Amino acid sequence: MLKEKYVNPFTDFGFKKLFGEEVNKDLLIDFLNNLLIGEQQIKDLTYLKNEHLSSSDSERKVIFDLYCENERGEKFIVELQKAKQNFFKDRSVYYSTFPIQEQAKRGNWNFELKAVYTIGILDFTFEDHKNEPKSLLHKVKLSDIEKKTVFYDKLTYIYLEMPKFIKTEEELKTSFDKWLFVLKHLPDLQDRPKALQERIFEKVFKTAEIAKFSQKERQEYENSLKYYRDLVNTVDTAEQDGRKKEKIEIAKKCLKKGMNINEIIELTGLSKEEIEKLK
Repeated sequence: MLKEKYVNPFTDFGFKKLFGEEVNKDLLIDFLNNLLIGEQQIKDLTYLKNEHLSSSDSERKVIFDLYCENERGEKFIVELQKAKQNFFKDRSVYYSTFPIQEQAKRGNWNFELKAVYTIGILDFTFEDHKNEPKSLLHKVKLSDIEKKTVFYDKLTYIYLEMPKFIKTEEELKTSFDKWLFVLKHLPDLQDRPKALQERIFEKVFKTAEIAKFSQKERQEYENSLKYYRDLVNTVDTAEQDGRKKEKIEIAKKCLKKGMNINEIIELTGLSKEEIEKLK
């Protein structure tokens, strides 16, 4: 029996329900337009087949993606990344090349391209940005390093490190903040917060209400939620094991330097018994 009132957007089912269905594409358009402030705004989107994306079984387990085209023919890859992946940035760049290659024309083609956008909603933080708590939004384009200006503006990567979003309801000022709050806290809410009274969020909460799902949808969501929780638990366990190994290595070095056990306990958090086993 599900205790939550609203779906978790970080499940495959929840993400598709909110952003991947034709009837709800206005939600995706509004979300993307808030990410693309300063660029041309999207008026309409068409969902495309994404056979090139997440081609392996292992990728499909941690990634859910949408592939869209706007009214100007610009392509959008929107990915939900549920767990850390080795060489994630490399993967992201690699898959952005498919919408570029698809634009090739036979015959006398002048190589003019439509813009390609890759958006990653990450349920983790980049290892090389983990000590930058305020840098949750990354917008990347090809730039001229010397001039510090955009060199090519038709290839854009936007990443959201969701664990870094810590604003409370009272701190929500912009629509962008409100979208991030929804993505992070939707399954924890029982009612729509006062700060989210706009019509677009009214539709979000109506769409996400589990009680309105059919029996088939509810079963699909429960399966999707179970997989997500198992994945999160696996990742958390791996991270805990990694931290434990790191503490043990530190303790070994401390013992070699002749530090007493109480100092090592204070430094590492390991127990006296754990440290004595390392002697």
